[in-house]
Amino acid sequence: MSNPNAIDLAIEKFKTILTEQLSRIETMKQGADWINLDTVSPLIIGICGGDGIGPMISVEAERVLAHCLRDRLAAGTVVFKTIEGLTIENRAAANKAIPDDVLAELKSCHVILKGPTTTPQKGDQWPNIESANVAMRRELDLFGNVRPVRVPEHGIDWTFFRENTEGEYVLGSRGFDVTSDLSVDFKVATEQGTERIVKLAFEHARKTGKKRVTVVTKSNVVKTTDGRFSAVARRMAADYPEITLDEWYIDIMTAKLLDPARRHEFEVVVLPNLYGDIITDEAAQIQGGVGTAGSANIGKRWSMFEAIHGSAPRMVTEGRGGYADPSMIKAAAMLLAHIGHGGLSARLEKAIEICVQFEREVTITGRADGASAKEFTDYLLSWLDRSDLDACYKTYVEATK
Repeated sequence: MSNPNAIDLAIEKFKTILTEQLSRIETMKQGADWINLDTVSPLIIGICGGDGIGPMISVEAERVLAHCLRDRLAAGTVVFKTIEGLTIENRAAANKAIPDDVLAELKSCHVILKGPTTTPQKGDQWPNIESANVAMRRELDLFGNVRPVRVPEHGIDWTFFRENTEGEYVLGSRGFDVTSDLSVDFKVATEQGTERIVKLAFEHARKTGKKRVTVVTKSNVVKTTDGRFSAVARRMAADYPEITLDEWYIDIMTAKLLDPARRHEFEVVVLPNLYGDIITDEAAQIQGGVGTAGSANIGKRWSMFEAIHGSAPRMVTEGRGGYADPSMIKAAAMLLAHIGHGGLSARLEKAIEICVQFEREVTITGRADGASAKEFTDYLLSWLDRSDLDACYKTYVEATK
């Protein structure tokens, strides 16, 4: 027989969650304005190393970013700010996903380049604190997670728009054991939250000349939350008549990304939080591994750029941290585009593709039999400074057709 007291306690917890989410909806309805980064001076870029391999790869990404922005740094129109407080040790000591003083530092920046952070797993030595990423996305309202994947030789040019502040993750630490036999977690979808990520995807498609937006759900089974996501996307598609909207279920979509006959057809993909996390890792693996991908977390007031992988504490324990892929450089390229340096971003992207996908004279293996993060970054910078970069890139791309 069920325990009435346990049910009453569960109802109270659920009531608290519902009240918070309804309050969040009212905030979204107020519609804060987008900040215009072109008018900001100095532009403050936070460099947040995180933990595990984070500090080891963030220093290389910062080196590339400083190289690209050297004129603005010298002129004082761009300033780097180092933020060191997102280690798991510091967060555990404060018993918070993001300690208050660190959150204040993050909010003092306009954009953030962030290394990976460790998220405690139930049963490990750390307290049950929320993911720092999930907390940062909520606290800074970074609702749009943008992850591009390009593999020219396979005709792949995908951009994924993952909703960042709802779904399963937004309440990932708020589930509870109702009894010793029953555990419950929550999934959230709101009209306003879905609208803004779908709009971001369609606006990107229109701006870049893409003709297809694919919405990915499991709305045939998860009928309420995924059903809302699907319905909002179909409704909003009417505002973009030049763009085709189609829908795929998450399970078959994971297969079709591997299908050589079909995968080149996808262009812009928009999807809820958990599905986006999973499928963009798969997409990055097709590109060359999760270490090759970058991620933008976009909000109206702040934006954060990061690698898509975790903190890899095992690499540090085994003494291999210095051989980690400096994948945050990809995020640095996305940051450059976001702050108005599209030309520099495109040039860096070309250099990355040459080094990782075409020439491959210096390779990262994650071990001492490959290049260190510093050696790879030196190799990349040597390409970035070459006057024939554009011509070489064109030659490599043509050769793969």
